[in-house]
This record gives sequence, C-alpha cells and structure tokens, in this order.
Amino acid sequence: MESQNITPTDPQNEEVIENKELNIWEALIPIIALVGMLFYNVYYAFGDDALSGSNQFILLLGAAVAAIVGFFNKVSYKQMMEEVARNVKSTTGALLILLMVGSLAGTWLISGIIPTMIYYGLQILNPTIFLAACVIICAIISIATGSSWTTSATVGIALIGIGDTLGISLGMTAGAVISGAYFGDKMSPLSDTTNLAPAMAGGELFSHIKYMTYTTVPTIVITLIIFIIIGFTLDTTGTPEIGEQLTAIKSAFTISPWLFIVPIIVIGLIIKKTPPLIALLAGTLLGAIAAIIAQPDIVMNIAGSETLNFKSAYIGVMKAMTVDTAVETSSKELNDLFTAGGMSGMLGTIWLIVCAMVFGGVMDAIGALARISKALLSMFDSVFGLFASTVASCLALNVTASDQYLAIVVPGRMYAKAFRDKGLAPENLSRTLEDSGTVTSVLVPWNTCGAYQSGVLGVPVVDYFFFAVFNWLSPFTTLLFAAFRIKIKQLGDK
Repeated sequence: MESQNITPTDPQNEEVIENKELNIWEALIPIIALVGMLFYNVYYAFGDDALSGSNQFILLLGAAVAAIVGFFNKVSYKQMMEEVARNVKSTTGALLILLMVGSLAGTWLISGIIPTMIYYGLQILNPTIFLAACVIICAIISIATGSSWTTSATVGIALIGIGDTLGISLGMTAGAVISGAYFGDKMSPLSDTTNLAPAMAGGELFSHIKYMTYTTVPTIVITLIIFIIIGFTLDTTGTPEIGEQLTAIKSAFTISPWLFIVPIIVIGLIIKKTPPLIALLAGTLLGAIAAIIAQPDIVMNIAGSETLNFKSAYIGVMKAMTVDTAVETSSKELNDLFTAGGMSGMLGTIWLIVCAMVFGGVMDAIGALARISKALLSMFDSVFGLFASTVASCLALNVTASDQYLAIVVPGRMYAKAFRDKGLAPENLSRTLEDSGTVTSVLVPWNTCGAYQSGVLGVPVVDYFFFAVFNWLSPFTTLLFAAFRIKIKQLGDK
C-alpha cells in the first residue's frame, strides 16, 4: 500500500466474495446512503470537526445499511461478522504503527530531534524552493525505505514544522510530502503494494517497476513543475523573521547535529528491511534516551520534578510517549508547533480505521464489491474502456472498502482475464492498479491511508487534497496513455 510494508492476511490469497442473489442497484444502495450521510455530516452539520467522531458513526450506519441489503440477499449475520473480523485483523499492523508513530513523535519532540531538524531546515530551505525540495526529499527516502508511512512519520513531520514556520500553508506542505512519499513508495521494490500489484495481475516485479516509469516519471515531473511555480508565486510578506524563530528554538532546546543520529539509525533499520514497527519502536526508545541526555530540563518540567532521577526521567518520557505534550518557547507560533499528542493523539485515527473496516467488511461479505466491479467491466468493450473501468473500480473501492489493498486485490482478480483476452500484457493491469489504487487511497479521509496521513501530519485530507498533485494526477496520466495507446504492452512483446 502506501507503504506500511505490512501485508494483510496474505492479500494474494484473499477471496473475492461473489453473491449471485445481489444485483447492481442493491450493491449501490449502501454506497449512495454512505455518501449522502457523509455529505450532510461534513458540509451541513460538523464541518472540520466531522472526523472527531461523527464520521466514524456514519461509517457504522453505512455498514448497517449494507447489512440490511445482505439480509435480503441471503447473507447471514455470521458471514458478515467473519468478514468484518478478517478486515479488522488485517489492519492490526497499521494500528500498532499508528500508536508507535504517536509515541515516536512525542519523544522526538522532547529530545529536540524535530526542533533540530526544523532549526537547520530553516537555514537551508526558503519558501521559493521549499515545496519542490519536500517532494524530492520524501521521494528519495520513500524509495530507500519502501514506505510512504514511515517517510511521513519521520521526515514529513519535520517538514510540516519547517513549512509552518516559513509561513507556508500546511496543506501545501502536506501535499508536497505526500506526493514525494507516494512516488517513492510506488517505485520502490521494497514496497508491499509494488509487490502486490504484479502478483495480482500475473506479472513480474521489476518488469512492473520498469513499465510504471512510463506514466510515473512524467507525473512526478509535472508535480515538481507545479510546486516550483507555486514557490515562485508564494506571498511571503507575512513570513516571520527567521532569526527570531531560530533564537526561540535555541533558547528552548539544546540544538546539536548529534541528534540526527537517531533518525539516521531509524532510516538505516528500514533500509535493512527491519519491520517498520520494530524500527519505529527503536526510534521511540532512542528518542527517549536522547531526551534524557540532551534535554534534561524539558524532561524534568514534563515530569513536574525539580531533579532528574530515574523516576522523573521515566515519568517525563512516558508522558511524552502516551499523552499530550507541549514545550513552550518565546514564540507563540512555535508553541503551537512544538506539541505532540503521543499515543492518545492517534486514537481518533484508529477509531476511524476500525469503523471503515467494518463498512468494507460488510460490503465485501454481501458481494457488493465484486458486483460493482463486474458491472463496471461490462460497461466497456474497447481497450481504453478496459483501462477506464479498472481505474473506476480502484477509485470506487478506495472510497467504499476504505482499504488500498482491496483496491488492488479485487480489481486485480476481476480484470486479469479481461486484459489477457484483449491481448494485453499483465504489466498494463499492474501499472493501472498502482496508478489508480495505491496513490489515490490517501485522498479519501476514511480510507486507512487518508486517515493515517492526516493523523500523522496533522493536516485534514480536505486541506491537502488539491496539493497532493502526484496522487490525483496519476489516474489521469494512465488514462491518457491508454487513450493514445502509448506504451501499451501486448502479450508476447519482449
């Protein structure tokens, strides 16, 4: 997927559930109900506060509607609950990563790691090149690690802080971070979705990556050009004096390049294919040690103690890992920036993911996902129509199943034979799955990817949606190539 390097209960062996009793209109009832309820909830009732709990309940109501449709089509309650349980189980690794990211953010704040990144980043990056630099930095790290999630949780958080201090919109910075992170994740052989897509299509990993470059490279180039143009047009007249910000950071934290050792170790562990959960745990514990060594006054202040001993150090770092933590400086802007929610700050995102998995599980159990995909396939007969229906299926599944794995697995299984029947090589399908399934998952607030990224970066999906240029442009690029028959590989082509 985007990136966690965590595969659900072996997605390559996931069964696509079909229900001959269900017609297309019945399959669409839960989706129409969900979209309608979400629209009212977000635009007329709660606005930006919708993700604080009401959207989660709306997802459960959508699951209830799907269950009612299932009952009328001979699907038992037990069948639906078994599929929900399997769906929720598949997100176990992601939920644990979210908790660990929350604790890592807390220890990296009080240790001065994030403030140090911001301190040096402010001196290197200026508003004109900042957004393009974000794309490049995140792309490189994500290619090396195969994980857009880890990229956002480490470098992404620091870049959000730097951008905020430079006076750049959080949505712009988050969009640049996500664009670069998903480009790297998509092109990395270490990424789970990069391995999953060719497996579903019946292709080979490195042939898949090579074939993806035809659509992915032009897309990232256009993305960079757009961010460069935005950089030159930014109005920075209201940007705070950097010298004042640097002084405020240095007066509150002990700034040292030695603190970069911790993030370097974490990135090194991931490059060595250490499971992300273990790497993030190591980063959290190293951050706690660094906090005790480099920022003893901050640790004592958080613990409410006047002396640094084992008990106060334990309380200080444990609070940073688990609950809201803030470090005050002489700058009001930095006071808002230097806060972390710990593990408790991730509970809202976890709640959203669990509710989304309930809806996706019921939809899968009643056969609605398979029915919708088949209906889309039957609407088209041309080669372009086949590509278009694949893209539409991936987008629909990201919205309805709330999981990018399903947005790859279900269309991959459904369309593999159709592509072969058209004489098209599996690389066409695997590339389309990634161009439309992997990268667009982060644009759906209740999708596991959208919930994760907005939670980690602290920026709502609606704020970064437009600026995640690479992610929404990718499906259009793959359709453009299909329409003009550019690099459409035939079966038997060498």
